[in-house]
Amino acid sequence: MKYVPYLLKHLRRNWVRTTSTVLAIALCIFLFCTVQSVLATINSLLESSSANRLVTRHAVSLVFNLPQAYKARIEGLDGVRRASIGCWFGGSLPAEKEELDSGSSSSTTDFSNFFPNMAVEPEPFLAMYPEYELPPEQYQAFLQDLRGAVIGRKLADRFGWKVGDTFFLESFIPPYRKPDGPFEFIVKGIFDTDEARYPGTDTNMMLFNYKYLYEATGRNLGAGVYYVEIDDPDRAGEISQAIDDLFANSDAATRTETEKAFAAGFISMAGNLALLLNGIGLAVTFTILLVTANTMSMAVRERRTEIAVLKTLGFKSGQVMGLVVSEALLLGVIGGALGIGGSHAIMWMLTHAPGISDALAGIGLSEINLQPLVAALGFGVAVFLGFAAGFVPALGAYRARITDMLRTV
Repeated sequence: MKYVPYLLKHLRRNWVRTTSTVLAIALCIFLFCTVQSVLATINSLLESSSANRLVTRHAVSLVFNLPQAYKARIEGLDGVRRASIGCWFGGSLPAEKEELDSGSSSSTTDFSNFFPNMAVEPEPFLAMYPEYELPPEQYQAFLQDLRGAVIGRKLADRFGWKVGDTFFLESFIPPYRKPDGPFEFIVKGIFDTDEARYPGTDTNMMLFNYKYLYEATGRNLGAGVYYVEIDDPDRAGEISQAIDDLFANSDAATRTETEKAFAAGFISMAGNLALLLNGIGLAVTFTILLVTANTMSMAVRERRTEIAVLKTLGFKSGQVMGLVVSEALLLGVIGGALGIGGSHAIMWMLTHAPGISDALAGIGLSEINLQPLVAALGFGVAVFLGFAAGFVPALGAYRARITDMLRTV
């Protein structure tokens, strides 16, 4: 520790170069921690899916619905416990609620308040999703009112809703729009989840009765997807193939996959995010390593005389090498701390800033936190960058002879 003041003095000598190097390392660690935290959040959402649930959709695209008659045929297959219709409603709160109060049928849609909402068959759907814990009396109230909706705890906290509250949703999907204005919903229940048993379960969503959707629009819209619960997760591939074979020659062929694969399909629409983000992070890390190594090399070359004097005064070559490496490590430590702090700050801002936090919550990323493991890895990367950048110049100082360094003065 007695050499720390000398290290700080050396760093202050050329403060512009020191600051730029620290900021470069901080940027690298900031990107690393932010990217890995986002990927960890996405992975936790995928891991929250159940192995004994399948999703059957149209083989061409999710845009096309499936006939309602498919449900009975799917439930008749061996190994299938139950099936439920599911339709992604795509509703958002109307921006001008005062128009609804005045009886006007016109409204605008506020997409900053978007959140996941689905029309489902209440009884089979909630039976196959035990992670959604709903009190019995609220469950019965939900079944008895077509306008009823159940919402997750996070969604209730987000908008301050409680049981009995009324709200309106307007879908951005044309077939799911009513000619007389937005859908009216009444909160009949608020479901929670057991984080210990079902980690990663999203309670920032809403469910309502699919019959309300069909009756209000006056159309037989079919099923967007079928959620299928099976008896044995080990037979998921076999049962999926059996379902698809059942409708292979129909006008609406199907594609059945596990719930996890179905969720991953949405994420893959943006490309291979893990490969893309990790590739960017690796490229930035390598670039910062070169920049830091060049900075340390310049610092050592500028202090050749000082290093020669230190050796003349009795400092061993190992001590000189340790001082140079320690200086590089100090740069890494400071840069790593700044990068981790910046990553934590940006994620806090994203999850609390109006509009941005709502958009993230709409896709299930309501909580993006800097995990301790990611922060520790980021700090380790910063220390490694400092050590790797300072090792070669330090080795040169270790090997250099006093006469050679003094001759170049």
